[in-house]
Amino acid sequence: MKNFIYNGQAGRVIFGAGSLQHLAREIDTLGARKALVLSTPEQRGSADMVADLLGSRAAGVFDRAVMHVPIETAREARELARQLGADCAVAIGGGSTTGLGKAIALDSGLPVLAIPTTYAGSEMTPIYGITEDGLKKTGKDVRVLPRTVIYDPALTLGLPVGMSITSGINAIAHAAEGLYAVDSNPVMDLMAGEGIAAMGRALPAIKNAADDLTARSDALYAAWLCGTVLGNVGMALHHKLCHTLGGSFKLPHAETHTIVLPHALAYNAAAAPQAMLAIAAALQAGSAAQGVFDLATTLGAPVALRDIGMKQADIDAACDIAMHNQYANPRPLERAAIRRLLQDAFEGARPGT
Repeated sequence: MKNFIYNGQAGRVIFGAGSLQHLAREIDTLGARKALVLSTPEQRGSADMVADLLGSRAAGVFDRAVMHVPIETAREARELARQLGADCAVAIGGGSTTGLGKAIALDSGLPVLAIPTTYAGSEMTPIYGITEDGLKKTGKDVRVLPRTVIYDPALTLGLPVGMSITSGINAIAHAAEGLYAVDSNPVMDLMAGEGIAAMGRALPAIKNAADDLTARSDALYAAWLCGTVLGNVGMALHHKLCHTLGGSFKLPHAETHTIVLPHALAYNAAAAPQAMLAIAAALQAGSAAQGVFDLATTLGAPVALRDIGMKQADIDAACDIAMHNQYANPRPLERAAIRRLLQDAFEGARPGT
């Protein structure tokens, strides 16, 4: 057994179909009185539903959350919260909305209650990301960790199958990197293995029947576990590449994670053999990298960066950005090898063993 340090993250989780009904009670438990409800434009209907449930506890709705949290959007939302006298934020949706809630909390200290409708896992982490001048900057601060999370699988029934799959593989990425993080520990290793296995079982079932509430519950459970892993240990190469591709080249978040993960695992395979064995076992695959790639292709997810908007001409620039401010990684970052990784991901090549 290796030496390790484990710090538990404080947080309250309410899990189960129909648990949204407890929203008002949870606002009271926070000691809050007025909530600013956050959403993307596409989920304005969900935000209005939440505001209706809150009644007089709803200060208003801000429905302009977008991917990668542009700093201008964060400032606008913070100012609206101040003007409306909101003393908490309720974020309903995926990582974009939760990320906006975190950006508000970072400067204002307002507590955030998250209601995830995807499998992004951001709600379980003190990690924030804000994009300014074309660069996505990330950090950790306990102030941004949502105080309460309501996991209601019924709210994910409307998540399109394609988005469910990429969001789920995004969650797998959080747990996979946790297994070889520089500050990994046995508690997170257990959660990571269970989270990957649960998501690996849930996604094919969702592909087969989008309204399978049991499968949706399993996927949300997996997202909770995988997000918890991400929130307790550090990130490595995979997340660095995805932050670069998303923040600087505006590629969609979950799809980028889905495409890059097999190649990041292949890059690190020889340097983190025990982690790769655990990932492969969780997916019941012969190798970690190929197991993730095959899961994506079997379920019809994108596997090539060129298919989600990246240009061949951007690869060198992406490589240059990724080589700066490096995250701790089992294998040192070598520019030529990272360049090959990005080229393989661009083309959608199946990684080797």
